[in-house]
Amino acid sequence: MPKPRILLLYTGGTIGMVKNFETGALRVFNFKKLLQRIPELRQLDCDIDTLSFESPIDSSDMEPTKWVKMAGIIQDNYNDFDGFVILHGSDTMSYSASALSFMLQGLTKPVVFTGSQLPIGDLRTDAKENLITAIQIASLNEGGQPVIKEVCLYFEYKLYRGNRTTKISAEHFNAFTSPNYNALAESGVHLRVNNEQLLQPTGVDFSVTTAFNSNVVIVKMFPGITAAVLSAITAIEGLKGIVLETYGSGNAPTEDWFIGILQKAIEKGIHIVNVTQCSGGRVNMGQYETSTLLKEIGVISGADITTEAAITKMMYLLGQEMLPERFKPLFETSLCGELTQ
Repeated sequence: MPKPRILLLYTGGTIGMVKNFETGALRVFNFKKLLQRIPELRQLDCDIDTLSFESPIDSSDMEPTKWVKMAGIIQDNYNDFDGFVILHGSDTMSYSASALSFMLQGLTKPVVFTGSQLPIGDLRTDAKENLITAIQIASLNEGGQPVIKEVCLYFEYKLYRGNRTTKISAEHFNAFTSPNYNALAESGVHLRVNNEQLLQPTGVDFSVTTAFNSNVVIVKMFPGITAAVLSAITAIEGLKGIVLETYGSGNAPTEDWFIGILQKAIEKGIHIVNVTQCSGGRVNMGQYETSTLLKEIGVISGADITTEAAITKMMYLLGQEMLPERFKPLFETSLCGELTQ
């Protein structure tokens, strides 16, 4: 049986940097010389090809056209490779992993995002372990078929579903968590895959959807938010959607002005999705009086979806230019494991 072929794509970020020890400055290293930099990769039972964005970016500059570029590279190489590893800056990695999970329909191969907190040439770097294990995970197969068949994120010994992750630390190596879904795999002395957590293919043919509508905004509730501020946000020209980060299980103020502004926004066609600003748990509108009114005016429940997945799913669904009445049931449906119904 031939070795699995893995395509390693570098988009930017710390993991692809090396430090000039005289000046302390970081620079991107030549990925064509990856095996020279990390000779341990030769021990992996797979063939690795490398590809890099012509102009690698800091992940703070990530935006939908770059997601389209990543998805296009996967589409162009889909039949020639058994798995894909995307090296990405950590700051917006959860957004990108979420976006690609919606874009890559009918996925039957692994797409594993990874990165690092320290550059690959740093003495204490986490880059080598993250990279080596991410490639090993992408090359896992049973009976000639990939074990992982979804978009994932690997960081500090754990593999997560990409659209279930959020970054929680700018300091620690365990920078990500999956607050409402167990890890898909854990790396220790042995690599243990939690098969019952894996997403199974839907049976549809592989395809890529690239249309996004970015006329959306995230609004985080806080004590003291004013009618003037909320009115100004909902009055933004061309606004199509709001991800509303509420308290606890989906609670928000009950004042007439607050409900009235949201109701007017919904009546003019703006979709509003309710997600919790807590680090874990889910929205349960109607459990308390403070969320019942939101439910009555047509606010959409985000259940246990992360903010990163909610905003990218919103952009993705809006990009499909569907009838307005289809948006709510589709958003409240799990399309690729992003929420628990």
